[in-house]
Amino acid sequence: MPKVSVIVPCYNEQATIRLLLDAIYTQTFPLNHIEVIIADGQSTDNTLEEISSFQRQRPEMVVSVVENLQRVIPSGLNRAIEVAQGEFIIRMDAHSIPAPDYIETSVKALQSGSGDSVGGVWQIRPGATTGLARAIAVAASHPLGVGDALYRIGSHAQEVDTVPFGAFSRGLVDRIGMFDETLLTNEDYEFNVRVRQSGGKIWLDPAIRSTYFARATLRELSNQYWRYGYWKAQMLLRHPKTLRWRQALPPLFVITLIGFGILSIGLPFVRWLLAVEVLVYTTVLLCIGIQMSIKNKDAALLLGVPIAIATMHLTWGTALLWGLINPASKINKKT
Repeated sequence: MPKVSVIVPCYNEQATIRLLLDAIYTQTFPLNHIEVIIADGQSTDNTLEEISSFQRQRPEMVVSVVENLQRVIPSGLNRAIEVAQGEFIIRMDAHSIPAPDYIETSVKALQSGSGDSVGGVWQIRPGATTGLARAIAVAASHPLGVGDALYRIGSHAQEVDTVPFGAFSRGLVDRIGMFDETLLTNEDYEFNVRVRQSGGKIWLDPAIRSTYFARATLRELSNQYWRYGYWKAQMLLRHPKTLRWRQALPPLFVITLIGFGILSIGLPFVRWLLAVEVLVYTTVLLCIGIQMSIKNKDAALLLGVPIAIATMHLTWGTALLWGLINPASKINKKT
């Protein structure tokens, strides 16, 4: 029976870290073959107290905490990997709750040779009880909001370009290296790019399931997608051939809005093009809002879903363009 190291980057997760630890404790995989390593980015809330409480109540599960002094996800992952003793490493997120057979199913997929890095699908849940939080959760799992991101919408096992919170062998890390600490976001995608470049395979299995809590407010959502977009740009500057169609559409949409807006000042017919583009986009979003509202019997989704999807598109697209114009390397040289 192989030993598994569960690594968790964490910062101010007092509301969910205990849920994650409880879910790991009840896994179908033997508890004495699991170690949990939490890389804490100097949390200022009660996260560490929640972890200590769990350690006292469940001493039979090995849970350790390492410091993540850089306070960014990839450095936290690497600090955890450095002390991990497992043959297999499974990344989890403090915002998620793995299904009871998550570890067992992940290990079986790795042992069967399905992929060098394997992962599953998210069952996205609201981050709060408000109508807007429910709308954000629906938007975060809708094809128009996330394109062909199969870990959010996939229904059958298949080879993919990336998976969230992947599982992989320690040998893979020794072969391709750890996570890129200069990428504050998109580090998992970049890691999986190197897996594929080395001849490895990324495998998505819907049997590997976890619940993921979406952001609760538009401000949190926009901050999240700004980070996603900006750091996706940094990743594309290094690996331009990894651009997917779903990732190109939001920045193209932002470009047309800006371009048509400028040209419409002196060209009246361009105003019509801009009006048509905005009208079509708004109509499509409203139709989705109506559809989701009826399907889920939730009136809050009628306007909430269109607003959330528009926030995702515009923030991500603008951030990606900004990241291409002002790359992190350029900013670092100035500071």
